[in-house]
Formats: sequence, C-alpha cells, structure tokens
Amino acid sequence: MSKELDFSSRTGPCDLFVITGEASGDEHAAQLIKDLLHLHPQLNISALGGERVESAGAKLLFPLAEHGVVGLWEVIRNYRFFRKLFEQTIEWVRKVRPRCILLVDYPGFNLRLARALKDRGISNKGGGRTIVLQYVSPQLWAWKPKRRFGMAATLDGLGVIFPFEKDCYEDVSLPVTFVGHPFSHPSYQSKLHYEKSGSLLLLPGSRLQPVSRILPSFLDAFEILIKQGRDLHGLLPVSDDSIRQQVENLVNERKEISPRIKIVTRNAELAGCAALMSSGTMSFSCTWAGIPGVIGYRAHPLTYLIGKVLVKVPYLGMANLLLSADPPNPEFLQGNANGLNLASEIAKILDDSESGKRAKESAANLHKMLAQPKERKLVDWLLQEGMLA
Repeated sequence: MSKELDFSSRTGPCDLFVITGEASGDEHAAQLIKDLLHLHPQLNISALGGERVESAGAKLLFPLAEHGVVGLWEVIRNYRFFRKLFEQTIEWVRKVRPRCILLVDYPGFNLRLARALKDRGISNKGGGRTIVLQYVSPQLWAWKPKRRFGMAATLDGLGVIFPFEKDCYEDVSLPVTFVGHPFSHPSYQSKLHYEKSGSLLLLPGSRLQPVSRILPSFLDAFEILIKQGRDLHGLLPVSDDSIRQQVENLVNERKEISPRIKIVTRNAELAGCAALMSSGTMSFSCTWAGIPGVIGYRAHPLTYLIGKVLVKVPYLGMANLLLSADPPNPEFLQGNANGLNLASEIAKILDDSESGKRAKESAANLHKMLAQPKERKLVDWLLQEGMLA
C-alpha cells in the first residue's frame, strides 16, 4: 500500500470520524464541525475529507475530497485506489473504535463502508459500539430505491436536507430526520450574487472528468455570444490546482475569448448576470442566490446510457426538481449540451428584463422550503443520535 494511503499509525482517541469525498460535502461537514466544537471543544474529531474540515478543527487522515469521481466508468478506472482506501479505512476504524462515524453524502463509498463495518462486527448494527450515521440521503427518489433496506440494516440514523426525502423511508425502521439544507444555516453567506451588469458565470463543476467534458461546450457558447456582439466577460471558479491547470489549458486554447475570461478560486465573490452550470451543487447555489442560468451536463457515454435506464426523474438539477411546477433552469444533456443550444438560452436570459426578478422569486421559494427546523438543528441531531453530548 502506498505511503499516501497509509494512515493506520495515526491513532488516538476519536469521538467522531467524518467521511466526505466531495468539495460540497467537505464544506457542509466543516460547518457542522465548527458548530460541534463550539459547543463541545473537548471532542476529538478525525476525518477523511478536504481542507475545509481540517480548517474547522478535524484531524485530516487523508484528503479524500481531492480524489472524488463520479460515474460508473470513472469508478472502474480508479477501482484499485478506492479498494486500498476502503480497506485502510476499515483497519483504522477497527483499531481506533471511534464513538460515532458520520458519513457525509458520497454514498458509493460510504454506504459500502457502513455495510462492511456491520459485517465485521465493528458498528452498532453489527454488535460493536460505534454508532454510524449518514448525513445527506442518496437520491433514492431518482434511482436504486431499494438501497433504503440496506441503509436501515447498517445505519443508526439519517439526516436529510430535503423535506420530501423522509417519505422515501416510511416503510423501513431507519430513524430519519429533516435537518434543513446547509445553505439555510445562519452563518452561510453565498459567494454568488445577481448583478444585471455582472459577468457570465462558467461553472463546469469541481471534478476533473466532468470539467473536461462540459467546459468546452461552455466555452463554445461564450464564444458564440461574443461573436454576436455582446460585451460579456466570464468568471470561472476552480476548486484546486489540478482543476486550475486543466481549465487554464482549455481557456488558453481560445485566443479570441481567453482575455475576457477570469479564472478565480472557488471561494471568490462572483457577481453574475447569468450562469452556465453543471447539474451539481453550483447549479443549486445559483438558484439559491437568485442568478438565472442554464444547466449543461455530459457524462461518459456508458454512464449516461445506464443512467437513462435507471434514473426516473424529469430533471437533473435539484432546484428544478424542488420547483418542478415552474423549473427555473433549462437543461441540456449529452449531445444537446452544445455551444449553440447553450448560447441560445443564455441569450434569452440576457434579453429578458424580467429574468432577474423570476430568479429572485425562485430563490425565495427555495429558502422557505429548506429552512432549518427550529426544534432540532443539524448539530442537535448529531449530538443526540451520535451520543456525543
């Protein structure tokens, strides 16, 4: 096993072990850790995650959030790496025996881990003493709904961020609590702002493979809009250095538009008149911030073909699903996510004097729907279900 993955020697007392494999999960988990340590600064917290959970006060064992992949083909390509990481994680938990494990989203890895911890007699459901909780439900309502039976057998509790998700678990014994969306936390301040005279936001995502597939189409659209005579500038945030290098290479190939596109860090303030977005967290973030936009997404062809068979929802973007009576963001997938289609929809937004007003109304509806319950916030749920108080 490579030294990079060998964290078995980093033992010591652990009250809470947090596992998150994506940039958005790292951000959500970090806020929870801050709240938890504010209330109980004596708690020992370790994590597989990213720089945010580390900055919040967790001992980072491995930067899993920097290695996140999405899609069947990407998982297959990285199988050996994840297999090693999986076994190393189980071995660390076996040695340390944390009081509670919090699995944050990332179900492909996390739910398999919950099953393995039960099978090896480590978790509470397997006869051990470690409580295993999941924060953020997998999308049962979109595909693989039978996962709820395995979750009920291996998890001690589930905190969901969308109210309707509780209904997905009505027929199993798993305790499910709506804890509000992370964006509804009082301390959350969006880095995104609507500004009619602002830049066009180019938001292809935070993972290497999706960025390489969708950013060229976003750049095609931007180039078409410039050739139409529009005085636009682009803002393109990147999550880390590896993404930055890839993005710079793609942008610098476009000599006519590269001077108009500014590459910034993920945490930069972004004022946008509209946005070209992938379907993940950033598209939801734009709707939350009242920025009108268009979703474009391309997956590996094999992943897409399997998804067409298995996924049973009308929209890819979460804001569109929640506001399905009046979905705010047009969606274009695979071959339809081309420069011509995307540019055409952005042009409609830019030419519509009411687009900003409608986006603001959509944002207000989301805020009301996803507010944190006053009686049991996320940190309260974790303390009670994880027996950390």
